[in-house]
Amino acid sequence: MTHERLEDQVRFILEVDRLKEVFRQTLCTQSRRAENDAEHSWHLCLAVIVLAEYANRPRLDVLRVLKMLIIHDLVEIDAGDTFAYDTARMADQHEREARAADRIFGLLPGDQCAEFRGLWDEFEERATPEARFAAAIDRFQPVLLNCSTQGAAWRRHGVTADRVLARNSQIAEGSAELWAKAAAMIQKAVDSGDLDPAA
Repeated sequence: MTHERLEDQVRFILEVDRLKEVFRQTLCTQSRRAENDAEHSWHLCLAVIVLAEYANRPRLDVLRVLKMLIIHDLVEIDAGDTFAYDTARMADQHEREARAADRIFGLLPGDQCAEFRGLWDEFEERATPEARFAAAIDRFQPVLLNCSTQGAAWRRHGVTADRVLARNSQIAEGSAELWAKAAAMIQKAVDSGDLDPAA
């Protein structure tokens, strides 16, 4: 281990502290304030540990899923959070985030930069069972928070149930059981008036 390597790693750790300042559209269930990206990442990782048994693939590499989820939103330090239903900002989201990945992961020593970028790319491509489960959890958690805050973010942005179902049906690629749970929660939100069925 070299002094320069440690300096690079410490600089990276300090840089990603900025994730705490990136706010999302979803609200915390108690205070009803906006959740930040660091809180989101922590919540996703805890959800993986608790819910891994519902992955479509038995014997999932949980550590790999956790690594993907703890780093996948770091790019939002530069690219900002793109609301899941903001189609205009989603048009160039991948390009903005890829540039951010180059810069942020580039702060690390070469081997760690390559590992982190590889995990980020794997998450984006959703080609492995681990990436599909990570993506499922990443979509399940905002549904859970929205359903637990009377559809606050959905109502604020005029999002309807048909759009929520279309966006989140990909949960099934990683976990059929979590998708069934999410679909039931979404229907309950419609039934209670917290989510309009369609535009």
